[in-house]
This record gives sequence, C-alpha cells and structure tokens, in this order.
Amino acid sequence: MSWQAYVDTNLVGTGSVAKAAILGLDGSKWAASAGFNVTADEGKKIVAAFKDPSGIRAGGLYVAGVKYLALKCDERSVYGKQGATGVVCVKTVKGLLIGLYDDKIQPGQCANVVEKLADYLINSGY
Repeated sequence: MSWQAYVDTNLVGTGSVAKAAILGLDGSKWAASAGFNVTADEGKKIVAAFKDPSGIRAGGLYVAGVKYLALKCDERSVYGKQGATGVVCVKTVKGLLIGLYDDKIQPGQCANVVEKLADYLINSGY
C-alpha cells in the first residue's frame, strides 16, 4: 500500500480525520491530503518535541502554518488545539503521522484513528 493510500483510506477515509499527512522523521513529506501543506521545518520541530517539548509548550505547535496550543507532549504523541480544531501527531519507528480534526469531529475520535494506525505501522517496522 502506498503512503498516500494510508492518508486517503486509513486516516481521512475513516471520517474521523479532516486532513492528514505522513512525514519522515527528517521532515520529508511522504504523503498528504490535498492542500494540507506541512513544511519540513514544522515536521522537524514536531519530531524534536518528542524528546524535548519545552519549545512547543512555550511557543506553540505549528502545522501547515497554523499555530496550536500544545496539550499533550510525550515521547510518542503530541496533541495541539486551536479553537474548535486540533491536531494529533504520533511518531512511529520511521515516520510521523499527523491528523487534523475540525469542529465536526470529536478530538478523541481523531486521536483514536491516528494512534491505531501508528500502532499498526510500528508493529510492521515503520
């Protein structure tokens, strides 16, 4: 399965994720929803936050040019919120999953979908 198929089917296709992207741990884009332009620099800062979240806790988390308040930051997941929308970022062995939810999606639904795909990819060595 291609990385784009994971974005289209396993993330956005569930109805629990509005937009999604899969990046390499170096910030390189593997796949993304149309118009969801997460930069390599944003990806690198999210990956760095898994080890040291102080930067995004103090200055916010940026995804596709939008600033989010960092809610959860640990070695596996970074969650951010901005008004009625938010973002769920989960690190796998080789990549970074980013799922965005809007005001029509419950945050927990989005987190559940992204975390489960991350578990699958981690178990598959990715």
